[in-house]
Amino acid sequence: MSEQASCGVAAAQSAFERNAKRVIACRRCPELREYIAAVAREKRRAYRDQTYWGKPVPALGDPLARLLIVGLAPGAHGSNRTGRMFTGDQSGRWLFRALHRAGFANRETWERPDDGLQLIDCAITAALHCAPPGNKPTPAQLVSCAAHFQADFDLFEPHLRALVSLGAIGHRAAVRMLESRGWRFEERPEFAHGAEHLAQREGRTLHVLCTYHPSQQNTSTKVLTEPMFDAVWSRARAILHGDAR
Repeated sequence: MSEQASCGVAAAQSAFERNAKRVIACRRCPELREYIAAVAREKRRAYRDQTYWGKPVPALGDPLARLLIVGLAPGAHGSNRTGRMFTGDQSGRWLFRALHRAGFANRETWERPDDGLQLIDCAITAALHCAPPGNKPTPAQLVSCAAHFQADFDLFEPHLRALVSLGAIGHRAAVRMLESRGWRFEERPEFAHGAEHLAQREGRTLHVLCTYHPSQQNTSTKVLTEPMFDAVWSRARAILHGDAR
């Protein structure tokens, strides 16, 4: 790696860490901070011997990623417990296994934040960085958290080739973010599993892919199957490798 490239990596990593610190310290939504702290105190019986993270959860992954994944929010007993995006619950199990199969993760572990998992050319952020009651954020909470989403997006934007939204809420947040940054869609970018929309800005094209969220509700009922999920990541890989058509 050249000295110039090394400096670019260091600068991106430093910006990534600054964003993370701002997220963790955030108190824009006092009601959410109170809720996640209460969840951390009360705990789920299965995790009663564990210390919960109980704070907003920052983005995860490669600060120079060309693929950005936009989730909904931390799970109350998943990443709100572990402190790492999509870690500690069944949604993470599905996501990291799929990313590993597609070459975007070095392993498929999903239970603990100290498992050595590394994302490859890929990063994960969320529309909301605190676990909301009932996994249902309010419009006001999404607006309040948009500043953190913006900071993450601005860091990744120069390198992005593709964005994958997990679920309709993440998709709407991603579309709003793109349009606020001057990206334009030729057609209305409606959410549908497997849909692909093209956003344009200053001669660049960003592929916006949609998938159902890998929540246990969707996976246990077969609304989302592994072949369906894998197809989205295969498409993302093709885009990054220059095979998009």
